[in-house]
Amino acid sequence: MFIKKKRRWELPESAATPEHVFFNRRNLMIGAGVVGAGAIGAGVFGAGIFGAGDDEEIFVAQETDQTLDLYPAARNEAFTLDRAVTDETVASNYNNFYEFGSSKRVAAEAQALRTRPWMLSIDGLVEEPMEIDIDTLIRRMTLEERLYRFRCVEAWAMAVPWTGFRMADLVSMARPLSSAKYVVMQTFQDPVVAVGQRQSWYPWPYTEGLTIAEATNDLTLMVTGVYGKPIANQFGAPLRLITPWKYGFKCVKSIVKISFTEERPVSFWEELAAQEYGFWANVNPDVPHPRWSQATERMIGSNETRPTMLFNGYAEEVAQLYEGLEGERLFA
Repeated sequence: MFIKKKRRWELPESAATPEHVFFNRRNLMIGAGVVGAGAIGAGVFGAGIFGAGDDEEIFVAQETDQTLDLYPAARNEAFTLDRAVTDETVASNYNNFYEFGSSKRVAAEAQALRTRPWMLSIDGLVEEPMEIDIDTLIRRMTLEERLYRFRCVEAWAMAVPWTGFRMADLVSMARPLSSAKYVVMQTFQDPVVAVGQRQSWYPWPYTEGLTIAEATNDLTLMVTGVYGKPIANQFGAPLRLITPWKYGFKCVKSIVKISFTEERPVSFWEELAAQEYGFWANVNPDVPHPRWSQATERMIGSNETRPTMLFNGYAEEVAQLYEGLEGERLFA
C-alpha cells in the first residue's frame, strides 16, 4: 500500500506466551540495566535490544506501565471466531505502522516509541475538554478480551485476541455536545523517534474518524492489550482503535488526541489517495480495490485462502449503521 506522492505536508491456551516466560524476560532486561534514561534513543527499551529476528517474538512492556496487573483480562465469550487465532509470533512481526516504515517488519523500529508517560487529549464539541493519563484512563474503564477477525485492505487477514474497552464508554466519559457527529482520532507526531514521519509526502499526523454511531457501536474497541498482555508497540501502543468490520487502515494506532466535530474529517489515506481509500472503508468482497480483488483473503501464518465476508462477518451487528447511505462509497 506504499504510495509515494509529493503533496503538502477459538484458541488453545498453548498458543499464548507463558506468563513466566514473559516476566522472566522482562526481569532479565531490568537486571541488564536497559530501563530508564540509559535506554537507546527515546524508547524505554531501544530497538535491537533483543536482537530479534523475523521469527522471534518481539514484545516489550515498559517498566513504567502501571496497568500490568490488569492482564490477562477476562475473555468476553460473546465474541467467537470461525478460525484459529493467528500465532502471536507471526502477528507480532507482520504489522503496518507507517510511522516506523513502509515494510511489514517494523517491530524492532517501533520499540523506540516511549509509551509512558502518555497523555490523551479530548476536545472539540464536548462539555469540557480534558487531558487524561493513559494509565488513569485504563483503570477507569472495564477491560475485556475479545476475539476478532482482522482484515487488511491489502487482502491479508489475521484473527487476534484484543484486550480493551468499549469506545462507547470513552464517548460517554467525554460528554459530547448534541452537535457532534464525528469522532476524529490522531496518532502521535515525533519524527525523531518515528523515522517514517520524516517522509514529507505523507499527511502526518495519522488521522482517522468515525461517526458517533460507529464509535458507540458495541463492536468498536479501544485496544490496550493483545495476546493477554499490554499491547506491544508495533500493534499501536498504548492505545489504538479496532473496528473489525472495516479495513485495517481505519484502526489508528498510538492515539494521543480525540476530537468531536460536526464536519466529517478527511482521514490519512483518504487525503493521500481518495480514489483508493475512502472514509467508510467497510469490508465487501464484491467491491474490488482499484488495483486488486477483495473477493478472498490470505490468512497470515498459514497462507490459507478464505472467501471474504461482507462487513468481515459482522453484518448483523453493523449493517444498520449504513441504511440510507446507499449513495456513499461505503466499501472503498
